[in-house]
Amino acid sequence: MNSCPTGGETGRRGSRPLACVTGDMDLLRPLGLAGVPCAVADAPGALPPRSRFVKATFPHVDPATEPQRFVTELAAFGARQAEPPVVLFEGDWDLLAVSRHREQLADGLRFVLADAELVEDLVDKRRFQRLAERLGLPVPDGVRASTAEPPPGELGLPFPLVVKPLTRHTATWRTAAGDAKAIEVASRHELTALWPSLSGVNGEVLIQTLIPGPETRIESYHVYVDVDGAVAGEFTGRKIRTLPAHHGHSTAVEITAASDVRELGRELTARIGLRGVAKLDFKRTSAGDLRLLEVNPRFNLWHHPGALAGVNLPALVYADLTGRPRPPVREARAGVRWCHPVMDFQARADAGVPLAHWLRWLAGTQAKSGLALDDLGPPLGRLASSGRSVVGQVRCGGR
Repeated sequence: MNSCPTGGETGRRGSRPLACVTGDMDLLRPLGLAGVPCAVADAPGALPPRSRFVKATFPHVDPATEPQRFVTELAAFGARQAEPPVVLFEGDWDLLAVSRHREQLADGLRFVLADAELVEDLVDKRRFQRLAERLGLPVPDGVRASTAEPPPGELGLPFPLVVKPLTRHTATWRTAAGDAKAIEVASRHELTALWPSLSGVNGEVLIQTLIPGPETRIESYHVYVDVDGAVAGEFTGRKIRTLPAHHGHSTAVEITAASDVRELGRELTARIGLRGVAKLDFKRTSAGDLRLLEVNPRFNLWHHPGALAGVNLPALVYADLTGRPRPPVREARAGVRWCHPVMDFQARADAGVPLAHWLRWLAGTQAKSGLALDDLGPPLGRLASSGRSVVGQVRCGGR
């Protein structure tokens, strides 16, 4: 499909350049609230194209399976605009495609990225473990193991352990772990029993010492470091619920004012030498220490509640890349919450949260993924999609 012609017209009228968003509503909304016109992929059934903030679309290509075509389409879209769009990427594969072809894309697009070698080190857990050992980052002890070989012998790590994929190939990892990001094993016997199910996982896995405790102990530092190495904006947060409950994806989170998370985040960001945006995930031990789990040098869902809390990192990046004044930044207001209403409905049930209590909590949640009264296109699209799904199931059941 061709991109919507309004993209070029936007530039010719002298208004703001487009923000080319390869992500979902939680990246789109902070930009829209800052008055930034956006372009998104025209993926079938996706919510972002229905948003009032979207002024143009570009062809949808999966960067995980077709990275070169993804880059080609992105470059072609940029070439059709009167001014170079700003690219903001939310997924690992979007990030990798842009980073690996940064010279090709720089002619017609604007973006902020960490150093190319650092991006590779942060996305691949094997390389990240090596980087952490080299720089003395406070990560859990871990070893790598090939899934094509028998289970490793002596690991030199105490049980319980967690097994993680090196990169986020969701389709292959799901065959072993379902929707969980990692698999917990309590003993050598459990690790041996798990091993055959990992045969479909690409290459290697990372086996790490488990940091005990619920997902609510996972806290994060979010930052945008500009080209001069200055912190342009930052905030901290913590998880409330995930789906599944252990090692799951976030369904509810909250902005915090954790000074130790902020201070350690700043220190490690500087030690790594990072530029651009990043999320540093920590898990707090029972003794209160913070252990670094991962560093993601890309945009993410947290930027939605962060913007409502007073720190709009996507808007700051856009302003810098287009030579406009930065939006005001204040210390992030603690207590601003985000949730994915559909996923968190299930997560609260799994956690035993009564429906009435959850509904009151939901009503007071400031950032609801894909649900806002001032932008009804996405939620109406979600309802229509759900309706079609129900109708389809009824028809299938009647056969």
